[in-house]
Amino acid sequence: MIERRGRERVMAFVMAGGEGSRLRPLTHERCKPAVPFGSRYRIVDFVLSNLVNSDIRSIYLLVQYKPQSLIEHIRKAYAVSALDSEQFVTVVPPQMTQAQMLFGGTADAVYQSLNLMNQHRPDLVAVFGADHIYRMDVRQMVRFHCENKADASVAAIPVPLDQASGFGIIEADGAGRITGFQEKPARATPMPGDPQRAYASMGNYLFDAGLLRTALEEAHERGETDFGQHVLPRLSQSHRVFAYNFANNVVPGTKPYEEQGYWRDVGTLDAYFDAHHDVLGMVPSFDAFNPQWPIYSSHYQGPTARVMLGELDNVLLGSGTIVKEANIRNSLLRREVVVEPGAQIEDCVIMDFVRVGAGARLRRVIIDRHNRIEPGAQIGYDHDRDRAAGYHVTEGGLVVVPMGDVNYYSREGYRTSAGYSE
Repeated sequence: MIERRGRERVMAFVMAGGEGSRLRPLTHERCKPAVPFGSRYRIVDFVLSNLVNSDIRSIYLLVQYKPQSLIEHIRKAYAVSALDSEQFVTVVPPQMTQAQMLFGGTADAVYQSLNLMNQHRPDLVAVFGADHIYRMDVRQMVRFHCENKADASVAAIPVPLDQASGFGIIEADGAGRITGFQEKPARATPMPGDPQRAYASMGNYLFDAGLLRTALEEAHERGETDFGQHVLPRLSQSHRVFAYNFANNVVPGTKPYEEQGYWRDVGTLDAYFDAHHDVLGMVPSFDAFNPQWPIYSSHYQGPTARVMLGELDNVLLGSGTIVKEANIRNSLLRREVVVEPGAQIEDCVIMDFVRVGAGARLRRVIIDRHNRIEPGAQIGYDHDRDRAAGYHVTEGGLVVVPMGDVNYYSREGYRTSAGYSE
């Protein structure tokens, strides 16, 4: 156990190699953390913003599956002055050893990158996922870790028992010390003091640096590759491993009407779609406007949105978007979307560089980037016809239009001129 010095040096590994197979077709051409979210963000922006706002700025982003879109986003959005060697967001691919070409799991990914700890000599190492929508003051978890003299801590969110079968569940005693793990159990063990809820792992971990190195070297020798399945269950039997209750995390600037402890795993298309509705409305469950805890993203240089007549109700518009005499309700339109006269859009998420033709009707549709919806088209009203057109239809009745021609942009001559760089 390390000696506590009051202000621990923390570096972070962010696990951003997820394939996100349940988000297809949105992940056909990009990894899950690179999937756009909201009017201007990517999913990865939430974990990175939490770390940066928590003054944890030595960040390695471990990538694997189709990473180019993510790499370009990081290059444009998280450039940091080279004058400070302790502030960076750096992309790290698999190290391509002769024995292994890819990461075998979350623990193996960090094991392959252990050498990166040498030059920074951190006291603590955060290993966080890149797949969730939330705000978190990580320093509060650091404080909890130190006060409990923990060797490792796992961020845990209380979930109702009837939903626990969809999560990795943590068993803990009254002091929060972890005694066991359950993987998506039919009957979960309730959390201490609350028989109606259980602790679900958020996939965010904090380790003493020396212990992490030793534990990963031992795991490698044993052929173990995953934190949740292998490393943490074994450590909980021999070391002080604690559950940090995320419900106790207080983020500055959170409004009274927001859902306290908001956290969403957007691992399915329906969950991803539902999370977008959480940012809409006058009193959203998750309000993106919080100057005390901003969500950082790319620096778009284009103009603001324009509305030229039309009827809009509960709509977010990204920069560079143009709406002409259209009817739009309960929807989110990202950058450089063009909506032509007479179009009707209801309960939709429309991504960048999409043109919705005159008179088109869309209902419960996600449209990925670089698409042109033909005038008069109808999507979301006849699912058999939607499937025949090559669109994906979820069990919940959501229609997803895959990414279109990447050379197509919605403004200025359609195919002849690119949009603004993000």
